[in-house]
Amino acid sequence: MLFVFMMLAVAALAALLGRLGVPSLKDTRLAMRIGMSTGFFFVGTDHLLTPERYLPMMPPYIPFHGEVIFFTGLCEIAGAIGLLTPRLKELAAMMLALYAVAVFPANVHNAMNGLSVAGLPEANLYYWARLFFQPLIIWWALYAGGLIGKRAPQAA
Repeated sequence: MLFVFMMLAVAALAALLGRLGVPSLKDTRLAMRIGMSTGFFFVGTDHLLTPERYLPMMPPYIPFHGEVIFFTGLCEIAGAIGLLTPRLKELAAMMLALYAVAVFPANVHNAMNGLSVAGLPEANLYYWARLFFQPLIIWWALYAGGLIGKRAPQAA
């Protein structure tokens, strides 16, 4: 959930700066992409630097745990960079939304089995609460990337 709070806080700060007159941050979707990018970059880096923290989260039916953790870290970092690259923002948004769907079964596994992971609360409620943030993350990626909620062109 630190990811969601980081995403929200950074997006709010970027939006506030836009409201205070920073011209490049006046776009709400850009502020949202900056927030999401920060969250995914942080989590992706953590996957690469401390993969052992993520091993207990891996369901037994997924092979090659270490390699999957490494790959997901790379995907998160690539998505974070893509969100801030104008030509790639839509593709990155779609891929991060699909990523959030793909990791949902692992999050369900964590909630159902209760885990003890370094740096995360041991309360079982924490893992159940995380499940409710998945739709927000999916919507956020799609909206911030401009894939949903597009405005109809105005007639001249």
